[in-house]
Amino acid sequence: MATKNQLCLKNFRIKKKYQIKMPALKGNPQIKGICVKIFNRTPKKPNSALRKVAKVKISSGKKIECYIPGEGHTLQQYSIVLIRGGRVPDLPGVKYHLVRGVYDLKGVKSRQTSRSQYGVKKKKKYENIFI
Repeated sequence: MATKNQLCLKNFRIKKKYQIKMPALKGNPQIKGICVKIFNRTPKKPNSALRKVAKVKISSGKKIECYIPGEGHTLQQYSIVLIRGGRVPDLPGVKYHLVRGVYDLKGVKSRQTSRSQYGVKKKKKYENIFI
């Protein structure tokens, strides 16, 4: 049987459960931020690559590290970006992704599949036909 104090804190515990994985978002689905630094990082043991990561200052004043998905980007210092949750399993401490195709982070060029994740519009069927 739960105590009175535990029953009072029940709602608090449920809300807190969802905020633990992405504390910087404070329960929001996305948040706006400004790039402070863009750099490469190597993943954990079995994998090897150079993953693109950005250190971003969000509106609450925190600085968080975010993964830049897709091939190639044109991000620079002081670029404005949109951040969403979602960790990168082979990069320790990187719990957020940047959203492609919003603000200064452009979509991936010539992307055909999974376009919505990479900010690419659908090509029109009869784009180059003149009547």
